[in-house]
Amino acid sequence: MKFEHTVIESIAVALPDDVLTSAQIEQRLAPLYERLKLPEGRLELMTGIKERRVWPTGTRPSDASAAAGRKVLAQSRLAAEHVELFIHAAVSRDMLEPATASFAHHKIGLPRTAQIYDVSNACLGFLNALTIAASMIESGQIKCALVCSGENGGPLVENTLNTLLEKPLSRQDIKPYFANLTIGSGAVAAVICHDSLAPDGHRLVGGMARAATEHSALCQGDTHGADSLAMQTDSEALLVAGVALAQETWTDFVKEVGWSRDEFTRFICHQVGSTHRRKLYEALELDLAKDFSTFETLGNTGSVALPATLATAADTGAIKHGDRVGLLGIGSGLNCLMLAVDW
Repeated sequence: MKFEHTVIESIAVALPDDVLTSAQIEQRLAPLYERLKLPEGRLELMTGIKERRVWPTGTRPSDASAAAGRKVLAQSRLAAEHVELFIHAAVSRDMLEPATASFAHHKIGLPRTAQIYDVSNACLGFLNALTIAASMIESGQIKCALVCSGENGGPLVENTLNTLLEKPLSRQDIKPYFANLTIGSGAVAAVICHDSLAPDGHRLVGGMARAATEHSALCQGDTHGADSLAMQTDSEALLVAGVALAQETWTDFVKEVGWSRDEFTRFICHQVGSTHRRKLYEALELDLAKDFSTFETLGNTGSVALPATLATAADTGAIKHGDRVGLLGIGSGLNCLMLAVDW
């Protein structure tokens, strides 16, 4: 995919105030650790995640999505009435029907003329939504879109803790639950528009998508209400398959956008943890010094993780005007989407 006239006009992150550390999680799991003789500090040591954020009880995904949407519009030069397309692109949803976008649309105060819908594709949802909006902009259907994701991982972490403490699980039994303890909460939003509305915007150059759906069983989650989230992951197999798919995607990605490996100034990958990052960069032969990460303090925030890290890098000056940025997205399913942005 290639884009000629689409820019990211602005991007913003909204985070919960409450922090849950890996040490606090292990304190809750002390009876399990003692029974299975697990070493203290295991969670942070294996993932590099020191803490994650948690929304207050009762927070809906639409509340989080709307918080980010209001924040990005407050800093944008474009007003709410410019928005012709609104997408909620998170894993988390208020309910099955109606679309969570309908609740967030109302909470943000977007116009009745805007098309609205949800886009869901695990941790790739936000990047997928960017390409959908960009395609509509390029085709002349719209000139401005707002993409939001609001992830609430708190109920999943809490449900996992209860399961680990209540069931007589062995060391082998707890492995599928381990990834759940890396999950954090947060929200992100971006205003995407035709470059005629923001000539100095961050240009979306193009990208490449690949799927390896034979691995769709490696990470599966379900819900029976906001307070009963469950997920099980074969983390080791998912890592191997994910890196292999990323290699395949990367080869075609650089050909599509016409940038060599060395021409990229900065890379933002999906924020899983330190092992995933190291394996990915080694496999793609990328310079780890060009990485920017947030998993250490935010954990894995699903669809929010990569774009929130991009926004944080820009806010802190780690990405500057003129930088060439590679967004290396991957999500369970198994799917990979890489995008190039001329910042």
